[in-house]
Amino acid sequence: MICKYVSNSYSGLCSLSPSCFLQFVASASMKLLLAGLVLTLVVGAQAQWYRFPGEAARGAKDMWRAYGDMKDANWKNSDKYFHARGNYDAARRGPGGRWAAAVISNGREMVQGSSGRGHEDSAADQEANRWGRNGGDPNRFRPQGLPKNY
Repeated sequence: MICKYVSNSYSGLCSLSPSCFLQFVASASMKLLLAGLVLTLVVGAQAQWYRFPGEAARGAKDMWRAYGDMKDANWKNSDKYFHARGNYDAARRGPGGRWAAAVISNGREMVQGSSGRGHEDSAADQEANRWGRNGGDPNRFRPQGLPKNY
């Protein structure tokens, strides 16, 4: 349908016929809505994708540091605390750190689970992993007497 302008010679203004006006408004609104949606998606995606690898690398480093601290401390019953702390620190880096913590924790438990280690111990480790990854305070699992530098 082709809309024609109706000229009002007295006012010097042009106006659209009522049916054409509605078609114009609907078309303009849809274009504006579509442009806004595309802009939101592009900006949202652009704001996150480049951060993920760096967050993942720093999260993996946090996990490695927790593992090193656990070996260094050599403290009885501290395993769950260091699991929770490594996951907590990594997840605080952002989505990439949270992903790295999940991959490392699940991979570690899969390897250790297949090596004959107890299922209950692995389940307790995974609970500590999830607790830390979900933002829970790692000190919930802190053994009494563990030096403060850990």
